[in-house]
Amino acid sequence: MKKIVYLFGLLCLANFSGMAQGNNAFAVQTTIENGVIEGNYDTKSGIQTYFGVPFAKPPVGELRWKAPQALTNWSGVKETKKFGARPMQTIVFGDMNSRSNGVSEDCLYLNVWTPAKRNTKDLPVLVYFYGGGNVAGDASEPRYDGESMAKKGIVVITCNYRLNVFGNFAHPELSAETSYKGSGNYGYFDQIAALKWVQKNIAQFGGDPKKVTIAGESAGSIAVSYQMASPLSKGLIAGAIGESGAGINPTMAPVTLAEAEKQGAEFAKNAGVPTLKQLRALSTREVYEMYNESRRFGFPVVIDGYFMPKTLPQIFGAKEQAQIPLLLGWNSAEIPGMAFMQGKPYTAENFTAKVKEAYPTDFEEVLRLYPHGSDKEVELSATALASDRFISYSTWKWFDLHRNNSSQPVYRYLYSKIRPDLVDNSMASGLAGGTVKKDANAPKPPTPVGAPHACEIEYCMGNLHLVKEYAWTPDDYKVSDTMLNYFANFIKTGNPNGGKLPEWTAAKTGDATPPVMIIDTESKTIKASDDARYEFLDKAFKNK
Repeated sequence: MKKIVYLFGLLCLANFSGMAQGNNAFAVQTTIENGVIEGNYDTKSGIQTYFGVPFAKPPVGELRWKAPQALTNWSGVKETKKFGARPMQTIVFGDMNSRSNGVSEDCLYLNVWTPAKRNTKDLPVLVYFYGGGNVAGDASEPRYDGESMAKKGIVVITCNYRLNVFGNFAHPELSAETSYKGSGNYGYFDQIAALKWVQKNIAQFGGDPKKVTIAGESAGSIAVSYQMASPLSKGLIAGAIGESGAGINPTMAPVTLAEAEKQGAEFAKNAGVPTLKQLRALSTREVYEMYNESRRFGFPVVIDGYFMPKTLPQIFGAKEQAQIPLLLGWNSAEIPGMAFMQGKPYTAENFTAKVKEAYPTDFEEVLRLYPHGSDKEVELSATALASDRFISYSTWKWFDLHRNNSSQPVYRYLYSKIRPDLVDNSMASGLAGGTVKKDANAPKPPTPVGAPHACEIEYCMGNLHLVKEYAWTPDDYKVSDTMLNYFANFIKTGNPNGGKLPEWTAAKTGDATPPVMIIDTESKTIKASDDARYEFLDKAFKNK
């Protein structure tokens, strides 16, 4: 008898444990343009989720290196409860903590989080593009999870788009196939296909197709800048958020079609498969390995006369971009100062030598703009200069172009919260998210002087609780709550202000010292004090 009671107790405990950990959801179905899909309705969060929803035909076989094609309707119910495969890629930026189902050319899937009830309609919509340099990334990463934003009354979409050789490869024979006689930019066409899917289907999830804000970080932010500029995106977006990045020299600026075709033809010739017929006959593995063997970091965005008719400064300068509200910014220490110092110690002598090397005719102006009176000041200035040259300047230029060529409000931030320590001190932070195993023989990393590239994503999306690597503090959760609410307000109204948040002032055309929101434990708007740096770099990079 005791044995029976004991076994019964274990069974109850197992059942209780399963209830405590597990599935609070029941299945829900909705009908979209191509058929019925089935997702989950979480009774604990109140959020419905549909993961791995196809938005275009698989870009495989004869559809490799073509714009995404419309889906064929299906019969029956398509289960959409698991993330689809992520685009073909190798591990470039450490562990990005993917939740997706493997890696595949068949990757054109999106994910939906919605707070809609049975009679809800006209909710604002966020479509988020992941970062990763157009060579890596995944819409399923925990830091992009849409649940926290959905709880603010927003329908959230994350979508995959093709990467590296599968996403941006141009070739003369590919150009000959198209009506506009251009090639490349397939990942950006994927994003447009997702935006068109939203226009047709988002009402089924309680969303308003007229209230779609696009957002992204790094390469995702660069994508937002290109989508704002492209004539193919007109009418698909009502607002834009950019986090650290714009497609402006020197950051992933586009090249001419002739240059892109030349690079593609050389790549194919060097791989021993110069013709398009040979290239399309290759297996996924063969293309993947050819690309990795080439040691290329992706392929450039293309001025193809179709998706991208001109450079961003030319398009914005002519006021041909989407005339929509814009919120954008960058982080206070995007990249370490050693990226500029190249291993030289932080001394005034070394910094001066490096500045003279980089700017032989303008070094006096650079030294004035980046103070270097002490070793600590050198570290801060080297970090600022490295960050500006890497991605801060190009984001500033986007800000400057839109505020001076649009009547729409432009809100600018500088994200400054330094991350807490890692839980596991045998690990180190990756450059673009995730963590990597620390080299036991490597010197101890310097104490952070600011917020590094990509670190704000889990804050603005309200996902600190899903990123387990860091020892988050109450201050971190406070900053996350502030940034999440700013973003949510902007997505809803085109204005980040509301409630008890510190007032965020929009920039005005021609303002010599435009306002900038410092996002930190104590967030506040100040007058910009560093724009002279960007004005100098604007002349240096000749972005007219």
